[in-house]
Amino acid sequence: MSEQALPDSVAPSAAPLWRRTLVYGVFAVFAVWCAMAFRKDIAQIDLRPLSEGWPLVLAAGALSLLNYALRVVRWQMYLRRLGHQLPWRFVSLTFMAGFAFTLSPGKLGEMVRARYYQPHGIPLAAVTGAFFIERLLDLVVMILLAVVVLAELQAYRQFLWVAVGLVGGLLASVAVVPWASVAEQGARRDAAGLVKLVAPVARMLASARTFLSPNILLAGLLLGLVAWGAEAVGLKLITDILSPDKLSVPGAMGIYAIAIIVGALSFLPGGLGSTEAVMAALLYAHGFSTPQAILLTLICRVLTLWLAVLIGWVCVWLLRRE
Repeated sequence: MSEQALPDSVAPSAAPLWRRTLVYGVFAVFAVWCAMAFRKDIAQIDLRPLSEGWPLVLAAGALSLLNYALRVVRWQMYLRRLGHQLPWRFVSLTFMAGFAFTLSPGKLGEMVRARYYQPHGIPLAAVTGAFFIERLLDLVVMILLAVVVLAELQAYRQFLWVAVGLVGGLLASVAVVPWASVAEQGARRDAAGLVKLVAPVARMLASARTFLSPNILLAGLLLGLVAWGAEAVGLKLITDILSPDKLSVPGAMGIYAIAIIVGALSFLPGGLGSTEAVMAALLYAHGFSTPQAILLTLICRVLTLWLAVLIGWVCVWLLRRE
């Protein structure tokens, strides 16, 4: 199938000015608050090690790119499971275009990519179902990575148990509840108001069941483990700039996973604030000074979150040109 240009009605529309102003205003206020609260520690940050450690920064950035590439492979696998053979370039651009909207609670803004697939006959429920399973498997991966150092992370064990309960409950719900029947009832004209309200979610969960076959589930999980494990190793490389011996690879995986889990459960846009606070606190607990922990956290988030947002907007721009 050849790639098709998207009509304007399908391309993601820009958010209203007041909403964008509010979002960026909140980010600005948060940044100013952080700068004021940690001004003494920020003033002690030494950037000189970065001049010698830039190869490690580049290597960590490359691992983030590997993360994106493996997740594109997984997304293509899901689309083929739905019976759609789309060009790799189109799938890559549309998947990563969702990163532009990752600064949304639970990364739900990434579902904007569904609009790119409607001209190809892929219904919204199918895309949202794949997105649901993707997010769920990512949470499973973070739990597995965090378990590696569970004994060292007693203070955050409750977050891990909440995540385990959430994943277990959602997977059981998708597997057991007859969501297809609920969706059919919601489509009837005489359906009750609550049933009609739940119908879109039911269609999404019914579609999500498509990806619960053992081979698809296992393949998605393994790809996620390698993808997110790569970003966790990137954190280890970043810490090696300051001290190669303070943090092990399993330790880096645990810190990264717990920080992401807390950020996800906070339901803040992109986990901003909560993820950084937990990551910096755990790095401090592993022997780094507060200024060092802040610096390492900022570098890690630039190479993971903000790099993804930048790539996302580039992909949005490329898709608008085609």
